[in-house]
Amino acid sequence: MAVYRKETRIDAPLDEVWDFHSEIRGLEALTPGFLGLAVERVTGPDGTVDPAVLETGSRIEMALRPLGVGPRQPWVAEIVERERDGDEAHFVDTMAEGPLPEWRHTHSFRADGDGTVLLDEVNYRLPGGSVGDVLGPFGAVGFEPMFRYRHWKTKQLLE
Repeated sequence: MAVYRKETRIDAPLDEVWDFHSEIRGLEALTPGFLGLAVERVTGPDGTVDPAVLETGSRIEMALRPLGVGPRQPWVAEIVERERDGDEAHFVDTMAEGPLPEWRHTHSFRADGDGTVLLDEVNYRLPGGSVGDVLGPFGAVGFEPMFRYRHWKTKQLLE
């Protein structure tokens, strides 16, 4: 499985960065427009529609249409892990349905003085079997603009 990582220091307290990323509005604000994201439904672990916080067991049903080309691609993410312990926090989403055979995205947050270190780590597998596995490391070329935007936008909104 290939791995992509992006780390940035945000000049905002851990509580603010963590809270922002824990809500669906964070996902919507941090997704670049070129991906054509449409959040269609969000349910909490107990079936609540549009929960205030994306807790473990939450499910996000979305569709993407990158660059406005082609049919909308469904993407269903599930929050499979979420933990806050003092000066560190993380949550993990996996792709339950979508274009990649495997996707595990760990969002980590660590207090750093008055700021927060934000780390995104994605473990993924591209489609295409063994050919996709060989090409996996090149997936970072596609992920970099998206995560560069996400980190820049986090800084812009929270600093």
